[in-house]
Amino acid sequence: MSYEGKMLIDLGMPSRKAVEEALLKSLFKHNGTIKEFAVGEEIVEEIADDFHLNPQQRSAYLETVYRQENRVKRSRLWHRLLFRAADALAKEKLVSRPTQTAALTHTREWMLTEAGYDKALELFNIPASQKNTLQIKSYEVQKIVKQLNEQSRPDNYNPFETGRKVSRVIRDIKLRNRGFRQAIIEAYECKCAVCGMKMSSPDGTQWEVEAAHIVPHSLNGKDDILNGLALCRLHHWAFDVGWFTLEDNYRVLPSTRIGALAADFGKLGSYDCFRNLINGVGAISLPKNTEIYPHQNSIQWHRGHVYAR
Repeated sequence: MSYEGKMLIDLGMPSRKAVEEALLKSLFKHNGTIKEFAVGEEIVEEIADDFHLNPQQRSAYLETVYRQENRVKRSRLWHRLLFRAADALAKEKLVSRPTQTAALTHTREWMLTEAGYDKALELFNIPASQKNTLQIKSYEVQKIVKQLNEQSRPDNYNPFETGRKVSRVIRDIKLRNRGFRQAIIEAYECKCAVCGMKMSSPDGTQWEVEAAHIVPHSLNGKDDILNGLALCRLHHWAFDVGWFTLEDNYRVLPSTRIGALAADFGKLGSYDCFRNLINGVGAISLPKNTEIYPHQNSIQWHRGHVYAR
């Protein structure tokens, strides 16, 4: 038995398989990413707490002798166990390595892959059908987010998907939909562009805000950041049915029909959701990057085909 193996047994450390499952669960709870296992990182202590490790288990050092270099390297056994478990997950294509993630997002993190995401859902007994509602990052979806954020902004933008292949694989369509949603919500910093509502579920895995298509997906509107807005559920519905639209300069343009609404329509307590649109919402909140602002061609289509004048 190796020196390291003997230490693991003598200290009663958890098995690598158990640590692998704990890592997948932690990745899920942290929206798909966790940092490297350096001293002082919260994730190291968080997973140790899950296993109820004692102070000795957390602080034990493993010594490796490099005879040719005449030096001894000391590393914490718990950190090494975490890394070995993460490395095993990476070899199984369940997570991306920090170097891979950094090349995509410029942040050194372990990130769930789609296969790892599915495994985490299985560990939590959550149906795979909920993937479309959860705000969990995956390496494949973040690749789509990167493509959407880096696309060129053409003057003659067509917000309609042309030549969409019926035979396109369902999995690819779902990934693209989730990529669109992730890109929009990240670009608008998880808040409604109209009212600023920013709220997540208690566990942080779901945001209240939604990714809204300007030209509807049902009419072949593109899953494209230039054809999207982040809106709370109320303003998403109101936008989709035409209670308001946008001017080319991104100012909110409310429907003239709002004035004819019954006095008790559109209220949350004393807050008048629709008449507030008339009273000067002004311009919507927009992403920091001007290249991914909603395209005027999408907005003009919405004004001409959805907006209730």
